Amino acid sequence: MHQRDFAKTLRQTMTDAEQRLWKQLRAHRLDGQKFRRQQPIGPYVVDFVHFGARLIVEADGGQHADSPHDMARDAWLRGQGFTVLRFWNDDILLRTDGVLESIWAALRVADPSPPAPLPQGERGATVTLIHPPLSQGERGGNNRSDPSPSPAKGEGSLKTNHAPAFLPSPLAGEGPGERGNPP
Repeated sequence: MHQRDFAKTLRQTMTDAEQRLWKQLRAHRLDGQKFRRQQPIGPYVVDFVHFGARLIVEADGGQHADSPHDMARDAWLRGQGFTVLRFWNDDILLRTDGVLESIWAALRVADPSPPAPLPQGERGATVTLIHPPLSQGERGGNNRSDPSPSPAKGEGSLKTNHAPAFLPSPLAGEGPGERGNPP
């Protein structure tokens, strides 16, 4: 049986634990994250995978206890850049929330949220790229009446804006006109 057909058969005959976990992972239900189920990866078919976070989740029954095949499989998947989480079927069925918290935590490690931007008063200098207006020749032809060189595409003059030093952070709750401070 080809791997694709095997994966399809596995999707049609999921265990109770896999069904319970899939109900929570499918359709972006876990924090908007996209998982696939019974997905072929290389020579293996994994239970659940999040390709963006390179995270694989496996639901294991008793036949997986200390399996040398699983150890070799996990090593190969890690070599491909995946993190592999394994959960016993009993844990998935009896402690679903704890399993989901572990998966969520692994997603956060794989894809930490970006840092919050600094408030306007604490950003320092900002750079704005200003392009000079195009001459008639630059807009649509090679006839240029202006012999001066124009900036190459993507270049222009730079304008630097420095945030005034006297403005406090809007997060501090202080500033001109607030809390008795003069404007």
